[in-house]
Amino acid sequence: MSASPGALGGLRGLVHLRSILGNLGCIVLPDQVAVPKAHDAFNSDGSLVDPRQKQRILDLGRALASVALKLRP
Repeated sequence: MSASPGALGGLRGLVHLRSILGNLGCIVLPDQVAVPKAHDAFNSDGSLVDPRQKQRILDLGRALASVALKLRP
């Protein structure tokens, strides 16, 4: 997941990061979320303005939790 003030939300950086982490042997989830125009994407309380973006982030968090539970000894 990434966020940036740009129109792509750090997506280009995610591509490189995912490649590097994969080469290091890290588990990289197949899904990713980029939050573009982060300076406008959040309300003053820190919540996301766009409910669809919020749902994508929640789904990604659930996927991460699911993988983490499966890896637990």
